[in-house]
Amino acid sequence: MEGTPAHGLFFAFKGKVKVLKTGANDREQIVRFAKDGDIIGHRGGFGSSQYYSISAQALENTTLCYFAKEDLKNILLTIPGLAFEFMLFYSDELSESETRVRKLTQMNVRERVIDSLLHMEKKFGTSDGLLNITLSRKEYADYSGTTEEQVIRTLSSLKKEQRILAEGRRLGILSHDALNAEISKHTFSLES
Repeated sequence: MEGTPAHGLFFAFKGKVKVLKTGANDREQIVRFAKDGDIIGHRGGFGSSQYYSISAQALENTTLCYFAKEDLKNILLTIPGLAFEFMLFYSDELSESETRVRKLTQMNVRERVIDSLLHMEKKFGTSDGLLNITLSRKEYADYSGTTEEQVIRTLSSLKKEQRILAEGRRLGILSHDALNAEISKHTFSLES
């Protein structure tokens, strides 16, 4: 939880998690999502931060693995190859964060919602043509940096244009080419 003492970091062993930061008026901003094998609470394991700067909430039944700071420190001092892999991981996370900030500031609402849908498909995959993650319209808004009403309008428009499909809260992408074309001017070379 945001603001609690940071004594280590977590790995999502199994499940899906949203990682969020509380902003003005207690508004949540989802900063990223984690799935099997992803790290949660990065700065809790390293650095000078004594408190978690984010919160995490499970989106489904989730199993986490916890590693205390001291245990991680001892492991990384003993296994240089693992320390190097962590360095690469943190570098990739920083790059993704920088790209996301650029997208949030340069994309219009429709483009941010489209980018979020494409990201969810890339991160979680699909089954039967639907994304393997079920999010509320508010969660899409919190990730896209917009309002729930704008997300509802954008999804409705995309559905009418037959670019996406919706079955309850589950969404699927019907026209990848059209959606990618809409956000192509915002594709950055540092993107992963």
